[in-house]
Order: sequence, then structure tokens, then C-alpha cells
Amino acid sequence: MTDAATAAGTASLLAAAEGSQEIKVGLVGCGGRGTGAAAQALQADDFAVLTAVADVEQERIDRCLEQVEGRHERKGKVRVGKRHQFLGLDAFQAVIDSDVDVVLLATPPGFRPQHLKACIEAGKHVFCEKPMAVDVPGVRSVLETAKLASSKRLSLVAGFCWRYNNMIIEAMDRVRSGEIGDILAYYATYYTNPVKPMPPAYERPLGMSDVEWQIRNWYNFVWLCGDGLVEQAVHSVDKIAWAFGDEPPESCVAVGGRQIPAHDGNIFDHFEINYLYPGGVRAFMGCRQITGCHRENADYILGTKGRLTIGRGLMPRIEGENPWVFRGQQRNMYQEEHDVLFRAIRRGEPVNDGVRMATSTQLAILGRTAAYTGQELTWEQGMESQERRFPENLQWDMALDVPPLARPGVTKFV
Repeated sequence: MTDAATAAGTASLLAAAEGSQEIKVGLVGCGGRGTGAAAQALQADDFAVLTAVADVEQERIDRCLEQVEGRHERKGKVRVGKRHQFLGLDAFQAVIDSDVDVVLLATPPGFRPQHLKACIEAGKHVFCEKPMAVDVPGVRSVLETAKLASSKRLSLVAGFCWRYNNMIIEAMDRVRSGEIGDILAYYATYYTNPVKPMPPAYERPLGMSDVEWQIRNWYNFVWLCGDGLVEQAVHSVDKIAWAFGDEPPESCVAVGGRQIPAHDGNIFDHFEINYLYPGGVRAFMGCRQITGCHRENADYILGTKGRLTIGRGLMPRIEGENPWVFRGQQRNMYQEEHDVLFRAIRRGEPVNDGVRMATSTQLAILGRTAAYTGQELTWEQGMESQERRFPENLQWDMALDVPPLARPGVTKFV
């Protein structure tokens, strides 16, 4: 889409909104990603206003509101009084019940299936950050909720931001149209530093519950983050799914482990996943979160007529029979997600990312499970897993033991 077309579409959207009701936005999870999502939601529509927020820390709410308000020159976009600043594990329901039209879900992903289900059952449009679950029962719940959203004509947009990046969209369109021929292999990398290192136990305040301590350090616990492959490298897994038309692989095997000891927590710091697709085609996903190592976030797609490279260089490029380099203006993919959502709401034309967002999440969980157990797993086996990572009847002050780090060959598939 040209810049002129984009401007025309925006003008049309604003014109359609003249005299209409405001779109009231609620935010659940006021960390960095939630703060960004709230600012982008308000930017997406001149008549969008933030009216309710939820978190487990008042300090984070205060910082979020200050930052979101500071990003908008137009006053009155943030209207969150003290009565609509909700704290606690059940605060998400208070946001839903506060007469909002759209809910932005940006908590640690373990909470996602429960929060998403409550939003859709209540008739709210949703922006849902990735990933969508940390276990397979959660994925199955999200798939059911996505069906419900469709039946209610509600919009559900996923935080798999690369799907909204115009230069990657064009690159993947060229792959799907056959410009590199049939895909032979896909190699994706997500080599980076640790996201949130686990502090030593002596830094835990006296009297702080297990649940509070783990939530405050959520990236180090599988029940909250799903592990680094599922929480962060899932972006690259999602691009693999995209290239294969969101059709699942036949099976996968994987390796992984913890190279750098941690004070606590139970996540791996590296994975290497091997997905087998029909026809013997392979997709490989390498991710690592260790300081001082080679860093790279790239995609290499090898086809019978050429190869597409994303992430090594400024622009995606195809080399081979049909050479190509992206020459357009890259748009902000984080903003585009919200532009699409609010445009759909204004036009009454729902958009629903539900199936593909659940499929990509499950693709990452399958890889994690294969690495944890050391077993080859089929897609069907993975989808039938009964292992629940997220605790039932979670309470803020309850005791919550941390399961031991997985041991390939010892840890069993459930």
C-alpha cells in the first residue's frame, strides 16, 4: 500500500468516526509491552481513550499511565481515575466489567487463555500479545475462544507483529507465490541475551509469597513464560508457520538445556528444533539467551529456484532465478497491529487471528516438549498433551513449588 493510500484510509476512518461513540480501551498488564500497546491503540484511532488498567503493582500502573499520556499531544486520551486502576490476580475481570469496548492483554502469557476467554465471553474486542499459552490445554482453550469470537463477530488481533510488517508480508507473499520455488529447508535464528535474569534467593523480600516472587521474575518460570522458545523465539517460529501456510509439521525432534546455572527458575537457555514437514522438508529453529555470545535474529529460506534471507542486512532479499530486494518504506509493525484492529472495529468487519496465533504457539510448545523429553513427537501427539503448566486455583499468597529443570531422557511426555 502506498503512503497516499494509507493516508486516504486513515482520513476515511476518521471521517467515519465523526460523531460516533468513543472506543473505550482497557489494559491488562502494565509492563513495557502493555505500555507500548496502550500508546499504539490510542494512536490508531482519534476517538480511542484508555479508561481502565490492571496489574499486580501500583508502581507499574503509575509509570504506565505517565508514559502513555506523555506520548500523546492530544489531551484527554488517558482517562483512568483511581477507581479504574485495578490491582491483583482478578483485576483483569474488573477491567472487563468497567464498560470498555477493547481489551489489550499483555500480562505474562501463562494468564492468556483465562483472560482471553473472559474477554470474548463478555463481548469485548481483543488485542492479544504473543504467545497465547504455555501449555497445550491452554492452546486448546484459545482455539475454542477464537471460534466463539468468530460467532460473536468480535475482532481478535494477535501480537505476532511480523505478520503486520509490510516488508515481511511482501517477502512471504513472494515465497508463497513460488518465486524461490518449492521450499527445501528453513533455518531461523533467535540468538540474544537473557531477557530477565533470575535474582538470587537472598534478594527475595522477607514474607513475599512464592506466587508473588515468581510473578515478579516471571520470565524464569515455565508456568508463566513458557520458556524462551515459547515466549520470545516464538516470533521466529511464527514466521516458519507462515512460510508453510500455517499447516503443521508431521513431527519434530529437539535438543536444549541450561548451560549457565541459574539461582532459581526452571527454563532452558538454548534450544535447537528440527521440524519435519511433508515431502521431507525441514525447518530448523535455533535460539539461545546467553550473554557474550553471537547475536542474530534471521531467517534463511532455501528453495528450488532461490533463497530468501531476512534479518541479515537492512532489507529482505531473494537471490536466485527471481532476484528481489524490498525497496519500499517500512512501516511500524507494532502500530500496524492496532491500526488493523481499530479499523476493523470501526468498519464492522471483524478480523480474527485466532487459529494461526494458536497454531504458532503450539508449534513452539511442541519444540519445547521435544527438547524437554528428548523424544520425537508428532503434531497429533503434541495436540493431545494433558500436561498443565499453569496452576489451578492460583492465589497470591499460596505456596508454589518450582518443578525441577527438565532432563531429556528422564522427563516424560504427558
